[in-house]
Amino acid sequence: MTISPPGPHAVPTPDATAHGLPRPCGPISEAVVRALTAPPGRRRVPQPSDVRAVGDPLTDRDFQLGLWMLYEMHFRGFDDVDPFLEWDPLLLAARRSLEMVFERALRELAEPDDDLPTSADEVTTALLRVTTDATEPALAAYLAREATEDQFRAYLAQRAVFHLREADVECLLLARLSGAPKAALAEIQYDELGAGRADRLHADLFARALESLDMPTDITTYVDGADATTLATVNAGTMLNLHRRLRGAAAGHFAAFEATSSVPCKLIAAGADRLGLPPEVATYYTEHVEADSVHEQVAINALCGELVAADPTLGPDVLLGASICLAVHTVASDVMLAAWREGSAPEEEIAS
Repeated sequence: MTISPPGPHAVPTPDATAHGLPRPCGPISEAVVRALTAPPGRRRVPQPSDVRAVGDPLTDRDFQLGLWMLYEMHFRGFDDVDPFLEWDPLLLAARRSLEMVFERALRELAEPDDDLPTSADEVTTALLRVTTDATEPALAAYLAREATEDQFRAYLAQRAVFHLREADVECLLLARLSGAPKAALAEIQYDELGAGRADRLHADLFARALESLDMPTDITTYVDGADATTLATVNAGTMLNLHRRLRGAAAGHFAAFEATSSVPCKLIAAGADRLGLPPEVATYYTEHVEADSVHEQVAINALCGELVAADPTLGPDVLLGASICLAVHTVASDVMLAAWREGSAPEEEIAS
């Protein structure tokens, strides 16, 4: 068999293999690293006292980093970590102890209405209401009009933890659906995963944007620099999609993300053009402007609406997931924007 040389599609992509462990930053993440690397019989997982000591899991980087590493074992894993540990009972129990605290905090943050809708029409109407905002998203507007190039790079570095794994986590939800909701999610995922073209995978488009700025494309670099709220946005989506009991919330979370993506992407693309950044940067965001405006309707009506039509008991969970998505991303955006407006440098800025 003749192997052809790389063609025009041999472009930068996120590393699809295992990668190095991030640097721990406290007792929980240190315990996770030790548990993943210690010899059999000598592993100790995060202690319940350390988990209970966390005041606010959404802003505790040690907590979020530990949870992210435990989740990553179900995706790409880590170099020199035994892949059999993905289903290790001790690690699963440790993950569950973190998830219980995290889920409680997310439910408190989301604060859903007491009188939650249950019919399909009520749920889709509520989704449209909570995802429609007449004002511009503050962070995207800042990136469009005021951000320096260093701030724009810092934004890309924070978002890389999500975008280098874009669409992966929703594949878990796909297996938990059937009928019209499954077809609707598959339709959106087909676009997110390149519509049959490997060079159009959205995660790869983002990697190309990073590479055009001479920024790395391996995720560990960005996890090491991600703040707690950034990791929380990623972990929230993973938790909802990983548990079948939370499939309604996972669908609502996804719908809210798609429904609030088009306008920010248009603004961020404008910011990239204003700063004269390589075209690959704006290309990633303009790809989402039209696509996500279509995805919004499919996600709200065909995914969430049909899901609730088939099982009305999932209505409150759909709205809960949407509220979680909006609330967590708002917290993360506010943290970044506040730091810039106060003139302080990002905690970890990856410019090259």
